[in-house]
Amino acid sequence: MIYDRLALVITDEQHRFGVGQREALGSKGEEPHVLVMSATPIPRTLAIIIYGDLDISVIDELPSNRLPIKNCVVNPSYRPKAYEFIVKEIAAGRQAYVICPMVEESEMIEAENVLDYTKTLKSKLPPSITVEYLHGKMKGKEKNKIMERFASNEIQVLVSTTVIEVGVNVPNATVMMIENAERFGLAQLHQLRGRVGRGKHQSYCIMVNCGDDDGTSERLDILNRSNDGFYIASEDLKLRGPGDIFGLRQSGDMEFRLADIFTDASILKTVSDEVNRLLSKDPELVLPEEEELKKRLDNYLEKSYEKLNL
Repeated sequence: MIYDRLALVITDEQHRFGVGQREALGSKGEEPHVLVMSATPIPRTLAIIIYGDLDISVIDELPSNRLPIKNCVVNPSYRPKAYEFIVKEIAAGRQAYVICPMVEESEMIEAENVLDYTKTLKSKLPPSITVEYLHGKMKGKEKNKIMERFASNEIQVLVSTTVIEVGVNVPNATVMMIENAERFGLAQLHQLRGRVGRGKHQSYCIMVNCGDDDGTSERLDILNRSNDGFYIASEDLKLRGPGDIFGLRQSGDMEFRLADIFTDASILKTVSDEVNRLLSKDPELVLPEEEELKKRLDNYLEKSYEKLNL
């Protein structure tokens, strides 16, 4: 699509777009103003590197009336107790989400699916509790109707895929149960957890770990011990790697010749601040190299060498 005199590009939930897509959106027009927004926290160090040419604003506080979400990571044997807890919350007037990674059963992947799980819950929970499902393959009108019924508490338990990850606000929902939590990324789990705890009532997140390796347990324990999205993003960065800055990979190692994105975070921050200060004083970089630019560059290199013991 070609725009005439495009002046402003706003990308909401920008983390859901690919690198190429984000570049294409920002290049429509002749240098338009760009605003990118995301509810998924980005580690400060990585933000400096990727968005160093942008003004970065961070909102790291929750509304004052919200209580911290209580988390637990459990194995599948805990499901009966989890169902009992959901029944207890519903008896108190609350509601619950149950998230499955699959829409329907697959011969290739062994994981819980929305359609069969809904049948299971209907058989295990009291008949007075209304259980329905939601997934991305449903028609728009049907999905809207289900969400309207859930928002009005006509549905007490909503079994869903990650289609409810963003844009859903039901303050009365207090339980988020995530099946096969090992199949989701940390940022995605944090987003799903954010669907509860949006009202005045205490909320809970139950992550069912069906994996059996230590790496999975270590990864999920990050969410178990913290509700801080910026801490989770930093830990996720350490586990997955940041990928390419100027390429298309969104995970993996980022190799620098002189620095490390984790241990040299303070130097990277200093460099960013100094560059911004230099550009504000000399935006065209016309001052003599000996007087300004070379002096600062030598200073940065000296700090880097000292940090790396070179």
